Amino acid sequence: MSASTFRTAAPAPTSTAAGTQIRLSNVTKDFGLSHPAVDDVSLTIEPGEFMTLLGPSGSGKTTTLNLIAGFETLTTGAISFDGVDVSRLPPHRRNLGMLFQNYALFPHMTVAQNVAYPLRERRMSKPDIARKVAEVLELVQLTGRDGHYPAQLSGGQQQRVALARAIVFGPTALLLDEPLGALDRNLRATLQLEIRRIHREVGSTFVFVTHDQEEAMNLSDRIALFNDGRIEQLGHPEALYQSPETLFTARFLGDSTVFTLSQATGTAAVWEGEVWSVDSRTVSGLVREGRPAALVVRPEEVRIAADRDAVPPDANCAAAIVRDIEYMGAYRTAMLSLGGAGDVMGRARLDALESDLRIGQPVFAWWRVDRQRIVAG
Repeated sequence: MSASTFRTAAPAPTSTAAGTQIRLSNVTKDFGLSHPAVDDVSLTIEPGEFMTLLGPSGSGKTTTLNLIAGFETLTTGAISFDGVDVSRLPPHRRNLGMLFQNYALFPHMTVAQNVAYPLRERRMSKPDIARKVAEVLELVQLTGRDGHYPAQLSGGQQQRVALARAIVFGPTALLLDEPLGALDRNLRATLQLEIRRIHREVGSTFVFVTHDQEEAMNLSDRIALFNDGRIEQLGHPEALYQSPETLFTARFLGDSTVFTLSQATGTAAVWEGEVWSVDSRTVSGLVREGRPAALVVRPEEVRIAADRDAVPPDANCAAAIVRDIEYMGAYRTAMLSLGGAGDVMGRARLDALESDLRIGQPVFAWWRVDRQRIVAG
């Protein structure tokens, strides 16, 4: 993953945007295990924002979504929509749309009947139901499929029906729980574009759960990265990738070469006797003297030189051995073992036509000082 995969960061939505503001205040959910599933989480999702809850399995992201939906009850804390406490409201009174991975369509109902279901439950008139169903099927590009049954549709089309049903009644927020997880890679990419388009058109607040880093980068206005029940880091996709605060963030979002430092200050970093220059602007605010710290550099920032004399004098570098070369189509990746012990594995992204390296070749990996990041270990 590189910075080129990012969605352009959107400006923070204002209070005039469609959708609801969702605020979590010191939210905890404890199932009585060794550690709370959600541990004192505070988060404000602005009206009309596309917020992604990202993290590995068991990190607390899905439980947080279920707390917002009302499917789980709070242990402590509060949840409010537009300043109104909804902590004790049942799910059906929160006016939220839900989209799941398994579609949850009624197999005996047609597309139109599935989409109309929440409108019938709200006792809307038949003419209004017909109009809204037609409008939302056009929005999800399923016009003409209204008489089909779910079994007659592809997986992607079924997910579009589920999305139409989730938004047809005009919820001010849509909660999406890994909705693309069952689809193949190409179809996922297509539906990501559709979800972005629909978010722009309907303007409501979207809260999206995924463990897929690239999906989160492509879709989100902001990402809340979860780790062990807490939010590890919150921010725009590019900020999390380019400026991770912790080693967990750096490793979870994209590939990194990681050097565990024996010393780190605002001006110097020490690793295996190498004293590297540091740009103070690239040091995480969580780095503390005397505590573990690491230097992180992304593959697209690493360059390779055949000898040390070819390394620019103002760059940091480390001796390395080329262990493998992967051809990725648009580029190649050199797999490197770095340092005297060779126990640090790293990557360098090469031009697709750059093929003069050989496996086993000793080289020097180097990078610009302002393109590295010093993070809390």
